[in-house]
Amino acid sequence: MRRLLLLGLALSVGGSARAAEPKLPDGIKVDKEKKTVTIDAKVAPRKLPHLDQSYPIEVIACWGYIKDAKPGDKNGKKSHETIVTFDVMPSEVAAAMEMLSLKPGKPAVGEDAKAEGPEVNIYIDVPQGDGPAKRYPLDKILVDPKTNKPMPKGVKFKFTGSAPSKAEPGKEAKAFGADNTGSLIMLFPVDAETVFQSTLTMKEEKYLKLDVKKDTLPKEGDPVKLVLEVAGK
Repeated sequence: MRRLLLLGLALSVGGSARAAEPKLPDGIKVDKEKKTVTIDAKVAPRKLPHLDQSYPIEVIACWGYIKDAKPGDKNGKKSHETIVTFDVMPSEVAAAMEMLSLKPGKPAVGEDAKAEGPEVNIYIDVPQGDGPAKRYPLDKILVDPKTNKPMPKGVKFKFTGSAPSKAEPGKEAKAFGADNTGSLIMLFPVDAETVFQSTLTMKEEKYLKLDVKKDTLPKEGDPVKLVLEVAGK
């Protein structure tokens, strides 16, 4: 028995056994059978109180806006142009995706850059009282408000992982970039500090101005679920 215990210990510290999975916060659920990661989220405001207008959607999910935010607060860099907000760390979502055996690719940034990585389906689940939630793909949520045309159906999303942020002054270590910006899912490659990017480029950003379709999501601040599903599972 003692020999078996020692063997188990050797495997656990020697790297021959599978590494322990990370402990995730309550706001993230991994379903390995369904190949999904589900995140607690809220419907974001389409106009922030300190801005004079609402802006087209450029991200699907990010941290919310915090008035008088202090260093270290989860204050979303792009909270004025998102569909939903959430409270977990983007790096925790990336870790959850890796628990589904996905490996991050490479985020894009710039005019001709294209996102790289495994494909992921993205949905928003809306509660329906005591019944099952209603699931919306993004092309049922986003429309061009001028033409009422939905987001193009051919748009796909990639698990890119985040570019590292710059090291703090006097420090060599770089952080997971999305943990500084709070951006989780981007429509256009305006920067690389995110975890997921679409296959849209900056060329489309010039003319594709999207907003949330009326009567699809609940009111601002209401809870929903953001669902990330491995494509072709």
